[in-house]
Amino acid sequence: MKKENVIKLLSSVNYPGFNRDIVSFGMLKEVIIDGQTVTIELHITSQNTEKKNAVKEAVKEKLAKAFKTVVVHIAEDFSKQRGPVSPQQSPPVRVMENVKHVVAVASGKGGVGKSTIAVNLACSFKNQGKKVGLLDLDIYGPSLPIILGFNEQPKMTADKKLVPLQRHGMEVMSFGFISGNDTPTIWRGPLVSRMTEQFFQDVQWGDLDVMILDLPPGTGDVQLTLTQKLKISGAVIVTTPQDIALADVRKGADMFKKVNTPILGVIENMSGYILDGQLSDYSSSSMNINGQEISVNDDGSFNLKLDLFKKGGGEKESKRLGVPLLGQIPISPIIMATTDEGIPIVEKEPESSISDIYRNIAELLTNSLN
Repeated sequence: MKKENVIKLLSSVNYPGFNRDIVSFGMLKEVIIDGQTVTIELHITSQNTEKKNAVKEAVKEKLAKAFKTVVVHIAEDFSKQRGPVSPQQSPPVRVMENVKHVVAVASGKGGVGKSTIAVNLACSFKNQGKKVGLLDLDIYGPSLPIILGFNEQPKMTADKKLVPLQRHGMEVMSFGFISGNDTPTIWRGPLVSRMTEQFFQDVQWGDLDVMILDLPPGTGDVQLTLTQKLKISGAVIVTTPQDIALADVRKGADMFKKVNTPILGVIENMSGYILDGQLSDYSSSSMNINGQEISVNDDGSFNLKLDLFKKGGGEKESKRLGVPLLGQIPISPIIMATTDEGIPIVEKEPESSISDIYRNIAELLTNSLN
């Protein structure tokens, strides 16, 4: 049997709890065929041993008729076989002990919408009934005060710990709340690293199910301090569709791989513009917009997605990394309006199609983390 036949067979193995298969999720990393033996390497970021074992057994059952011996490894098993961890990759010290899962929203590039995505994902987790913290780690350009529509000074406890501010039922903190967000911050690397560490150690976060970290662009001091001082459950990579964005995003994604931080998936932001309308006096059953032939319904309504910034960048990066494409979020005036108003779209317009996308992403991440 050829490799492509094996992949086709495994594309009918669904991940537990989903109607989606392990191949489209990007969990299949390698297929090695040696006569009557096939070795399957899977990359599953979930910490749920039950689900991992269920996938292993399903893969073995699916390939049992085609091969005499079926060997299935999870990526973790391979890392254990590589020997001791080098000093540069030593496990980080666990701070924020009361936080179950820490998820970093990251990109190697600025201007891709990380902060808006981080806030809406945090709200989506909160709406699942989880206790959520949201930390804006962009020292030079904090966005949280603007996106959440308030800028208050956090209080301090008797033992000199900052008390997070409350917004939309979440614990939130940003350097913007401390600096006032009005003047530029001109700091060298050591000061940035120290402030980043203080956000972990000197803030009274309390018991949380999920902490969402909104990271600055690049692969600098904040990211280095983060991976050294904090045990991260996983990173979500944000990109836009075009190649110029992907070039920088790849650097950010590869940094997490080098420090052994799981990448939970890719989100493609600014993924086209949805154009819909009503052409009540239009007589034809089709029309042409920007070279795209689209159908017009009997009532004159139409719907079209225009790919303003190319398309496929998120899918390309998710395949390169071997992780799921968690969602594609289109450009929308509603996102712009709600963000400028200081109310995340999942709170302001919970029934919108975009809020549905955020909810679906949060559900996929919840299953990966459990």
